[in-house]
Amino acid sequence: MPADRKSTDLAGRTVLITGATGGIGKATALGLGAMGARVLITGRDRGRTEDTAREIRAAAGGLVEGFVADLSSQSEVRRLADEVLQRHPRIDVLINNVGGYWNTRHVTVDGLEHTFAVNHLAPFLLTNLLLESLQHSTAARVVTVSSNAHTMGRIDFDDLQGERSYSGARAYNQSKLANVLFTYELARRLKTSAVTANAVHPGLVSTAFGAGDPGRAQRLFVPVLRPFMKSPAQGAATSIHLASAPDLDRMTGRYFAKSKSTRSSKRSYDESVAKRLWEVSADLVGLTTPAATT
Repeated sequence: MPADRKSTDLAGRTVLITGATGGIGKATALGLGAMGARVLITGRDRGRTEDTAREIRAAAGGLVEGFVADLSSQSEVRRLADEVLQRHPRIDVLINNVGGYWNTRHVTVDGLEHTFAVNHLAPFLLTNLLLESLQHSTAARVVTVSSNAHTMGRIDFDDLQGERSYSGARAYNQSKLANVLFTYELARRLKTSAVTANAVHPGLVSTAFGAGDPGRAQRLFVPVLRPFMKSPAQGAATSIHLASAPDLDRMTGRYFAKSKSTRSSKRSYDESVAKRLWEVSADLVGLTTPAATT
């Protein structure tokens, strides 16, 4: 039964949040759980995922389920989608929150550059695999967490995987631009459906982001900037707003910061680049069925 759209009561709504065992994702799950949503979270480590699910359940009440998957692996993304769909034929909100920064180049089990695989290809594939379920909802929403770093990004189709030249910052900026381009292209492809797609800039948030393989700038400046960073709860506010605000049922193809729609970079509006990125991404993940346009 759909929730009362005149309030922020999300009772009866199912929300899937990737990368929700800490930081912004966990704060998002706590916030939406407190609104009555059935919250599904993903994490890489089973123990941590189960502990986080119990913690959210105790703090926010309601139904919370944990799913374990390493989203750098396409087979894991597909398994996650299958497991979610087996338990929940209808998803009302998908929040593509998972992401990271790696200063040195890593390759996934699929032979792809890790930053591009986790930050862009994982949400691209998962969203497409769950589209039919999202379309079963009366007003489904796809929220993809990007970053203001996208303004410094450029999609380098000649070296998409950073094989010729790799920079952690360049790879990250490219992946965040890819998030916005994907969001806008998804919105165009779903323009006649009840599914909306929007991107989010959470702000500079104090989390463990990038701690596993930090760059020199991170090591030098993050300790200095940390007192001025947002808390995870503050960083999650825009994602929570996009997932729950009643007046956003028909708003799609937008970029949000501080819970308000704002302009993204000039490059993010290039429809030819967005279409080409979609086609390249579909090929990289072996996706043969395009997003529905009706």
